[in-house]
Amino acid sequence: MKSRSLKLREAHKVGGSAAFCSILWDHKAEHFVTSSSSDPSISVHDGLSTSTLPPTILRHHQDGVTSLALSNDSTLLASGSIDHCVKLYKFPSGEFQTNITRFTLPIRVLAFNGSGSLLAAAGDDEGIKLINTFDGSIVRVLKGHKGPVTGLDFHPNGELLASIDTTGTVLCWELQNGVVSFTLKGVAPDTGFNTSIVNIPRWSPDGRTLAVPGLRNDVVMYDRFTGEKLFALRGDHLEAICYLTWAPNGKYIATSGLDKQVLLWDVDKKQDIDRHKFEERICCMSWKPNGNALSVIDAKGRYGVWESLVPSSMLSPTVGVPDIVPKKRNEILDFDDEVEEEIYRASESLDDAMGDSDDGESHHTSRKRLRKKTLIDEDVDDAYEELNDGSSLPSASEYRKKSHRGHREKQGARSGAFKGISASTKYKMQSSFQPGATPPEPGKRTFLCYNMLGCITTIEHEGNSRIETDFHDTGRGPRVSSMIDIYGFTMASINETGCVFANPCKGEKNMSVLMYRPFRSWASNSEWTMRFEGEEVKVVANGSGWVAAVTSLNLLRVFSEGGLQKHILSLDGPVVTAVGCKDHLAVVTHVSDCLPSNEQVMEFRVFNISKMTQELKGRVALTPGSRLTWIGFSEEGSLSSYDSEGVLRVFTSQYGGSWIPVFSTSKEKKQEENYWVVGLNTSSLYCIACKYAEMFPQVTPKPILTILDLSLPLASSDLGAASLENELILKQLRLYETQRKVDDMALVGVDTTALEDEAFDLEVSQDKCILRLISSCCSSDSFARASELMELLTLEKSMRAAITLVTKLKLPFLAEKFSSILEERLLEEASEAAVTNPALNPNGEVVTRVESKVQNPPASIQTSENTEAVMKSSATKLSAPTLLKKSKVSEGLKLGKEQTKKDKSDDAKIKEIKKLNLKNPVNNVNKEDKGQEKEVNQGEARRSSNPFLKSTV
Repeated sequence: MKSRSLKLREAHKVGGSAAFCSILWDHKAEHFVTSSSSDPSISVHDGLSTSTLPPTILRHHQDGVTSLALSNDSTLLASGSIDHCVKLYKFPSGEFQTNITRFTLPIRVLAFNGSGSLLAAAGDDEGIKLINTFDGSIVRVLKGHKGPVTGLDFHPNGELLASIDTTGTVLCWELQNGVVSFTLKGVAPDTGFNTSIVNIPRWSPDGRTLAVPGLRNDVVMYDRFTGEKLFALRGDHLEAICYLTWAPNGKYIATSGLDKQVLLWDVDKKQDIDRHKFEERICCMSWKPNGNALSVIDAKGRYGVWESLVPSSMLSPTVGVPDIVPKKRNEILDFDDEVEEEIYRASESLDDAMGDSDDGESHHTSRKRLRKKTLIDEDVDDAYEELNDGSSLPSASEYRKKSHRGHREKQGARSGAFKGISASTKYKMQSSFQPGATPPEPGKRTFLCYNMLGCITTIEHEGNSRIETDFHDTGRGPRVSSMIDIYGFTMASINETGCVFANPCKGEKNMSVLMYRPFRSWASNSEWTMRFEGEEVKVVANGSGWVAAVTSLNLLRVFSEGGLQKHILSLDGPVVTAVGCKDHLAVVTHVSDCLPSNEQVMEFRVFNISKMTQELKGRVALTPGSRLTWIGFSEEGSLSSYDSEGVLRVFTSQYGGSWIPVFSTSKEKKQEENYWVVGLNTSSLYCIACKYAEMFPQVTPKPILTILDLSLPLASSDLGAASLENELILKQLRLYETQRKVDDMALVGVDTTALEDEAFDLEVSQDKCILRLISSCCSSDSFARASELMELLTLEKSMRAAITLVTKLKLPFLAEKFSSILEERLLEEASEAAVTNPALNPNGEVVTRVESKVQNPPASIQTSENTEAVMKSSATKLSAPTLLKKSKVSEGLKLGKEQTKKDKSDDAKIKEIKKLNLKNPVNNVNKEDKGQEKEVNQGEARRSSNPFLKSTV
């Protein structure tokens, strides 16, 4: 690595110990600004001719300047000082504007948001102040740090603020509601009370990652949404990193350490590519925005510019700069009058105690003058409205009147300066969304709908949009021609027979339009549209012979495929989403406002459109603090949901109707992936894996479907057989639902032979899983658990196989326990059969009966040789009469099917039970039933390699 010689020049005199110095470039690289915590002056240097022109000196502080901040457009300069003041200047002229705020303790850090309308300030005081730069009002105070705040950084889009304190704790704030998105405790070095060293967080230019100095002399990257650690940059820093800064394009990052080294990193390769050793510690750095240069300043107040730091063979740091437009409106900062009054009163009390500033003007007078100018000067007012897009924050005078009026109405005085602002902030209800749709992006193709059957995409073309419909299985679905969209559709739904489109209202004259397009029709001109006045469509869905739309008036409108208006229902709350499958329509609505804990309260309903009935109703289960991101039906018809925390749930009729979490990304998720759900079946989740920070897939190239096994969020068991326990619960769930369908079909007189065979196969597969679990319990001496598993076995043959298994494992006491369980089971079933069906069992015939639950196809899990041998020998002897049938099913169906076959087996069956010698179970386990035998399939049918072929949604 080649050595470099970088000559530093003195900008500020630092006497004695080291000081914290700052350096910043403006957005055009025409000027840069320096300051020092040992010098009350600020120097504005000419960036084009640093060696010839002397800097402009700004002298307004009474003590050392600890922090500088420049707005993105470089029109405003803010400075913070040990004298507790934050001052605002015009830039680059340096004209003093105002003392925008004051603290009771020294200030350490300042930061502007992207539009320059907000200034964040923090230091040794409790709380981070968010200040409106137009009128100087404090619009919010963020409290949560337990130590002095040393670093602040607004996210490029202006929605988040990252902060870090001297204890190394990072907080990520959501500015819309003032709450903490995630907390990283003690991830950075503890700097204590050393004011010359700062912890600092920095968002990457694309906003995807947050860079923080680590505890191992490294830089750690964290995910924007979850706060999860992504990776670390670890090189030759011998001591902790004290400052870091990103290159304009985010490809490189520069770090300075207490070891007086500055390292240049290639972020993608995660390795350092150059370094420089200085005489003193570099305490601040700034990339030149339009060049391959880095300005540095050390703890002695000497600065320099490191030219051509990125080798010419590599990509320039100014190539590929992300184009992220920050939000220009401040609608994210909503406040109630009570909070505003407290903030105003507290700021007024600080104003009264401040006194005159060094330039002869009091802080209170400066603020009042600025407010007056903001309210009177038309040019400034027009610029203010343009910047805030018509939804600006209330001016100080406006909320002063409002707060005093509220104070008189409430007829009481409040105590304390500041109240808990985050506690009084109201969280917003989740907006409605279309399942399988992605947000529109100008110039890019987006999904209007994506499910297991196909997708609908749109892209703007010559003022209109072009819509294309594709089926995943091209041999199954019809060919659908593309369509020119003159309405600007933003949502769609597709099934085997047709697709439905809708758009929201566009202004007062443009009405919301609903359009249905069938794929096949015997009549010409079968497409139809509906227009709505005074309401707009929020969500659409379609099914077998019907089309549905939910509107802003909380109306559920149901149409036939031909366009006949069939039903109009009023819903209980604002719609969140809806989805259709065959005859069923699921609609999710809000029940109430968002809870103070930031939890959504939602309710779902499942309608049967053909029968005009409501089959299910209940609350939607969500992870605390999450949002609903997908809802749909599984291939078997079970209602399913997926939230923003990565938890997939399936609704079951167990326990009177409950949600079961069948998948969680906390155990499955890779470091750089988010999952966008498409569909599921009883064993697998179908999704599209998106790169980290991307929540939605791109249309081109065509996204690849990812298949993940369902995995319940089980606790860590001492048995060490989590996969088997997961398999058993899923099999029990599937068996439960299958038997429930058998009962429902039997009650209406429908043939259930196919479902009964499926249930029998499920019972066999479930018993195999239980036998493997029994083997694991015996290996870990969990005999009580093994006994519980023995009672879960469904088939008599499986129970005898379990007795053989424990006998071969030389556990005679457990074999005796299993034998007693089998004896009780047989006697109980014999008596129950005789009592419940005496006419069918005149001679006391025993029908083996077991309560069963649900499962998936058996997974290939390795067991001991003894277990495999027992399973192999016992599987061929499983007989159909041992299958459990619930009493009401057997009463309705077995009369006709088994009456002709039971006569020959009655006597043999009774004799066999009477002659059972349970004291010697091994000798009796190989005896075969002489009744009817049913062949059991040893392997389940393989799924098709294309998961879309069995789609139902």
